[in-house]
Amino acid sequence: MAPLVYLCVRPQVDAADGEYASFHQAMGVGESGLERWNLVDDDLPADAFERWRGFVVGGSPFNTTDADDTKSAEQVRIEAGLQAVAQAAVAGRTTALFTCFGIGVASRALGGEVTREYPEGTGPTGIRLTDAGRQDPLFGGLEAEFTALTAHKEAIERLPEGAVLLATNDECPVQAFRIGDRLYATQFHPEPTGVAFTERMTIYRNHGYFDADEYDTVAAVVLAADLDEPQRLLRRFAEIF
Repeated sequence: MAPLVYLCVRPQVDAADGEYASFHQAMGVGESGLERWNLVDDDLPADAFERWRGFVVGGSPFNTTDADDTKSAEQVRIEAGLQAVAQAAVAGRTTALFTCFGIGVASRALGGEVTREYPEGTGPTGIRLTDAGRQDPLFGGLEAEFTALTAHKEAIERLPEGAVLLATNDECPVQAFRIGDRLYATQFHPEPTGVAFTERMTIYRNHGYFDADEYDTVAAVVLAADLDEPQRLLRRFAEIF
């Protein structure tokens, strides 16, 4: 069986290393069950949809809503690769789970709209499954309400055509959606433990996600959060697909 792959979209190598390790641990796959491809430096390979049976995409300091004339070559390459994966998943050629930054790229590629109207600060937030989410093959095994970690400056304004809203909350109405039965996307981060997330916070301390002087306070809240359900989502993804 072909392995799954983590698509790296973070220029910060230490943050990408930690995120890959978090996905690998949370998904519970074997040593060779989750490969890694760095879209920051390399285009998506021509045989991507034959080489890997499915894709997981993490976060990035980039934003989909950045003005096109300000986007670096790396960001343009990343967005092109993620768009190709999103389109292939909708067409049934592969399976994909986009998270955080990835949800914005996938949404825009498929005709949705992304905005900076629904940012969420760094730390735990409450997630509620919709009726569709409670009946979904992937999300339906989770608790109807659970805690997950967020840190984002943009979110979904309008879902792509055909998307099914799976999870929401009051601060950010689109927390997760599905298109067809092969493409999933979450605004929240399903992969990190509290410790891993605080390590990531250290790397992005001065990137505007939280007040750098409040690091210790924010980190304490993160470390106290119950994050079992988001990681169960990733284990189910690896099992189902």
